[in-house]
Amino acid sequence: MLTVNIQQAKANLSRLVEQAARGESFVIAEGGKPLVRVRAVEAPAVPRRLGFLAGTFDIPSDFDTMGQAGIERLFDGAA
Repeated sequence: MLTVNIQQAKANLSRLVEQAARGESFVIAEGGKPLVRVRAVEAPAVPRRLGFLAGTFDIPSDFDTMGQAGIERLFDGAA
């Protein structure tokens, strides 16, 4: 793992952050003593959207045929 002192980290922060984002963590040290380790942040889990309204609505058993007579009249021209 790469170790850089604070001055090097300040001067090369953009490059070091890009490396960390690619999975190459590094340590920032002061006076040869390690202070912090920098690594990429884990991506948050994608929230599950499927079924989030389950149990909120009641679907009638005749849902597929609701209003069928009126629709047939409209298509037959008997409106």
